[in-house]
Amino acid sequence: MKKQVDYFEKPGPDNTNRCLEILAELAKEGIQDFVVASTSGETGARAAETLKGLAKNLVVVGHSVGLRGPNVDTLLPENKKKIEALGGRILRCTILTSGLAAFFGDTHPNRVIANSLRRLGQGTKVTCECVMEACDAGLIPEDKEVAAMAGTGRGSDTVVLIRSASSRRFLELAVLEYRAKPRG
Repeated sequence: MKKQVDYFEKPGPDNTNRCLEILAELAKEGIQDFVVASTSGETGARAAETLKGLAKNLVVVGHSVGLRGPNVDTLLPENKKKIEALGGRILRCTILTSGLAAFFGDTHPNRVIANSLRRLGQGTKVTCECVMEACDAGLIPEDKEVAAMAGTGRGSDTVVLIRSASSRRFLELAVLEYRAKPRG
Protein backbone atom coordinates (compact mmCIF):
# COMPACT_ATOMS: atom_id res chain seq x y z
CA MET A 1 0.00 0.00 0.00
CA LYS A 2 1.39 3.37 -1.00
CA LYS A 3 1.83 5.76 1.91
CA GLN A 4 0.98 9.44 1.87
CA VAL A 5 3.87 11.91 2.00
CA ASP A 6 3.50 14.99 4.17
CA TYR A 7 4.83 17.98 2.24
CA PHE A 8 5.52 21.03 4.38
CA GLU A 9 5.22 24.54 2.95
CA LYS A 10 8.40 25.69 4.67
CA PRO A 11 11.39 23.86 6.16
CA GLY A 12 12.15 24.16 9.84
CA PRO A 13 11.19 23.28 13.40
CA ASP A 14 7.45 23.90 13.01
CA ASN A 15 7.30 20.48 11.34
CA THR A 16 8.96 18.53 14.17
CA ASN A 17 5.75 17.41 15.89
CA ARG A 18 4.38 15.88 12.69
CA CYS A 19 7.73 14.20 11.99
CA LEU A 20 7.65 12.62 15.46
CA GLU A 21 4.11 11.37 14.78
CA ILE A 22 5.39 9.77 11.59
CA LEU A 23 8.18 8.02 13.56
CA ALA A 24 5.50 6.56 15.84
CA GLU A 25 3.53 5.39 12.79
CA LEU A 26 6.64 3.73 11.34
CA ALA A 27 7.28 1.98 14.66
CA LYS A 28 3.74 0.57 14.52
CA GLU A 29 4.40 -0.55 10.93
CA GLY A 30 7.31 -2.66 12.19
CA ILE A 31 10.38 -0.55 11.52
CA GLN A 32 13.02 -1.51 14.11
CA ASP A 33 15.87 0.93 13.49
CA PHE A 34 15.58 4.71 13.77
CA VAL A 35 18.27 7.32 13.13
CA VAL A 36 17.58 10.90 14.24
CA ALA A 37 19.84 13.90 13.69
CA SER A 38 20.02 16.21 16.70
CA THR A 39 22.49 19.00 17.42
CA SER A 40 21.46 20.04 20.95
CA GLY A 41 19.81 16.69 21.64
CA GLU A 42 16.36 18.25 22.00
CA THR A 43 14.92 16.51 18.94
CA GLY A 44 16.72 13.30 19.88
CA ALA A 45 15.18 13.40 23.37
CA ARG A 46 11.74 13.96 21.87
CA ALA A 47 12.27 11.01 19.51
CA ALA A 48 13.35 8.83 22.45
CA GLU A 49 10.16 9.83 24.28
CA THR A 50 8.09 9.02 21.17
CA LEU A 51 9.62 5.52 20.88
CA LYS A 52 9.69 4.86 24.64
CA GLY A 53 8.70 1.31 25.57
CA LEU A 54 8.54 0.05 21.97
CA ALA A 55 11.84 -1.92 22.01
CA LYS A 56 13.20 -0.04 19.01
CA ASN A 57 16.82 0.75 18.17
CA LEU A 58 17.16 4.54 18.30
CA VAL A 59 20.45 6.16 17.31
CA VAL A 60 20.68 9.93 17.82
CA VAL A 61 23.46 11.42 15.70
CA GLY A 62 24.98 14.67 16.92
CA HIS A 63 27.87 16.87 15.90
CA SER A 64 31.40 16.16 16.96
CA VAL A 65 32.76 18.24 19.80
CA GLY A 66 34.66 21.16 18.29
CA LEU A 67 32.56 21.61 15.14
CA ARG A 68 31.45 25.06 16.29
CA GLY A 69 34.81 25.95 17.84
CA PRO A 70 37.54 24.43 20.01
CA ASN A 71 36.00 22.31 22.78
CA VAL A 72 32.47 23.52 22.00
CA ASP A 73 29.93 20.78 22.68
CA THR A 74 26.46 21.44 21.27
CA LEU A 75 24.81 18.37 22.88
CA LEU A 76 23.18 19.54 26.10
CA PRO A 77 23.85 17.24 29.08
CA GLU A 78 20.18 17.08 30.10
CA ASN A 79 19.20 15.89 26.61
CA LYS A 80 22.00 13.31 26.55
CA LYS A 81 20.82 11.97 29.89
CA LYS A 82 17.19 11.73 28.75
CA ILE A 83 18.05 9.99 25.46
CA GLU A 84 20.15 7.39 27.23
CA ALA A 85 17.62 6.92 30.08
CA LEU A 86 14.96 6.12 27.47
CA GLY A 87 17.18 3.54 25.74
CA GLY A 88 18.52 5.63 22.87
CA ARG A 89 22.16 5.57 21.85
CA ILE A 90 24.16 8.64 20.88
CA LEU A 91 26.71 8.88 18.09
CA ARG A 92 29.01 11.89 17.89
CA CYS A 93 31.20 12.09 14.82
CA THR A 94 32.50 14.28 12.04
CA ILE A 95 29.89 15.02 9.37
CA LEU A 96 30.52 12.46 6.67
CA THR A 97 30.56 14.83 3.70
CA SER A 98 32.53 17.63 5.33
CA GLY A 99 35.51 17.01 7.59
CA LEU A 100 38.68 17.67 5.64
CA ALA A 101 36.69 18.49 2.49
CA ALA A 102 36.08 21.93 4.01
CA PHE A 103 39.71 22.79 3.26
CA PHE A 104 39.50 21.89 -0.42
CA GLY A 105 36.43 23.85 -1.54
CA ASP A 106 33.27 22.92 -3.39
CA THR A 107 35.02 20.80 -6.00
CA HIS A 108 36.21 18.18 -3.50
CA PRO A 109 34.23 14.96 -4.16
CA ASN A 110 32.71 14.98 -0.66
CA ARG A 111 31.39 18.50 -1.25
CA VAL A 112 30.02 17.53 -4.66
CA ILE A 113 28.12 14.67 -3.01
CA ALA A 114 26.83 16.94 -0.21
CA ASN A 115 25.73 19.66 -2.60
CA SER A 116 24.05 17.11 -4.87
CA LEU A 117 22.11 15.62 -1.96
CA ARG A 118 21.08 19.14 -0.87
CA ARG A 119 19.20 19.52 -4.17
CA LEU A 120 16.74 17.00 -2.66
CA GLY A 121 16.64 18.98 0.59
CA GLN A 122 18.92 19.61 3.56
CA GLY A 123 17.06 16.96 5.56
CA THR A 124 17.63 14.37 2.83
CA LYS A 125 21.36 15.09 2.86
CA VAL A 126 21.54 14.79 6.64
CA THR A 127 19.49 11.58 6.83
CA CYS A 128 21.77 9.90 4.30
CA GLU A 129 24.90 11.01 6.16
CA CYS A 130 23.56 9.98 9.57
CA VAL A 131 22.49 6.51 8.42
CA MET A 132 25.95 5.86 6.94
CA GLU A 133 27.63 7.18 10.09
CA ALA A 134 25.47 4.93 12.28
CA CYS A 135 26.38 1.93 10.09
CA ASP A 136 30.06 2.88 10.24
CA ALA A 137 29.82 2.87 14.05
CA GLY A 138 28.05 -0.50 14.11
CA LEU A 139 24.94 1.00 15.73
CA ILE A 140 22.56 -0.07 12.96
CA PRO A 141 22.91 -2.98 10.54
CA GLU A 142 23.60 -2.54 6.85
CA ASP A 143 21.15 -3.51 4.11
CA LYS A 144 18.10 -2.91 6.27
CA GLU A 145 15.13 -0.56 5.98
CA VAL A 146 15.77 2.24 8.48
CA ALA A 147 13.64 5.27 9.37
CA ALA A 148 15.69 8.46 9.43
CA MET A 149 14.66 11.95 10.54
CA ALA A 150 16.49 15.25 10.16
CA GLY A 151 15.83 18.87 9.42
CA THR A 152 16.87 22.21 8.09
CA GLY A 153 18.57 24.19 10.83
CA ARG A 154 16.64 23.36 14.01
CA GLY A 155 14.06 20.65 14.58
CA SER A 156 12.98 18.17 11.93
CA ASP A 157 11.20 18.47 8.61
CA THR A 158 12.23 15.30 6.78
CA VAL A 159 11.44 11.64 7.42
CA VAL A 160 12.65 8.99 4.98
CA LEU A 161 12.97 5.25 4.78
CA ILE A 162 16.49 4.35 3.71
CA ARG A 163 18.15 1.06 2.82
CA SER A 164 21.17 1.35 5.07
CA ALA A 165 24.79 1.10 3.98
CA SER A 166 28.11 2.10 5.47
CA SER A 167 30.15 4.88 3.91
CA ARG A 168 32.40 2.18 2.39
CA ARG A 169 29.37 1.03 0.39
CA PHE A 170 27.94 4.50 -0.30
CA LEU A 171 26.48 3.50 -3.66
CA GLU A 172 24.35 0.81 -1.98
CA LEU A 173 22.56 3.37 0.20
CA ALA A 174 19.09 4.09 -1.19
CA VAL A 175 16.34 6.51 -0.23
CA LEU A 176 13.37 4.17 -0.55
CA GLU A 177 10.50 6.39 0.44
CA TYR A 178 9.74 9.87 1.72
CA ARG A 179 7.24 10.22 4.55
CA ALA A 180 7.78 13.95 5.13
CA LYS A 181 9.66 16.65 3.26
CA PRO A 182 9.57 20.44 2.97
CA ARG A 183 8.75 21.92 -0.42
CA GLY A 184 10.55 25.21 0.18
